[in-house]
Amino acid sequence: MSTYNASLNEQNGLYSAAEKERRDNTRWTLVQGVLAPLQFVVFLISLALVIRYLLSGEGYAIATWSIVVKTGVLYLIMITGSIWEKVVFGRYLFAAAFFWEDVFSMAVLALHTAYIIALFTSALGPQALMVLALAAYAAYVVNAAQFVLKLRAARLQAAAMDEVPA
Repeated sequence: MSTYNASLNEQNGLYSAAEKERRDNTRWTLVQGVLAPLQFVVFLISLALVIRYLLSGEGYAIATWSIVVKTGVLYLIMITGSIWEKVVFGRYLFAAAFFWEDVFSMAVLALHTAYIIALFTSALGPQALMVLALAAYAAYVVNAAQFVLKLRAARLQAAAMDEVPA
């Protein structure tokens, strides 16, 4: 059975023992652990600035820059997350354990990238850009929830493995 197919099955759960060991011993786990909450803070600040602009018409420039920063942090976490996935599962993307999270991450990336392209090509006006940013942010929230649920599953799996007598 390939590493891809063995990564997620009913007997092993989210991580096989070897994958768990690689996860626990790579610096990329710490990098993801730092970048994920950082990205969430950047998201919250940017969301507030976007909503402020949409409600008041004020602060377009700062809202725009916050979206650009959020997109940059998203790309950073996606690149480092791909490296993490390669180290742990042997694939840069779409390992069985994170397949659907990665699929949805591509949609999140596409929406953020569409925003950047529309911004720099003037394809959309300010209001439409902010609505596109909100769509990207809604997708990000769904994707973040996927990863939080996966993290919870990993913790439950680890707790269950600790309870099993050797």
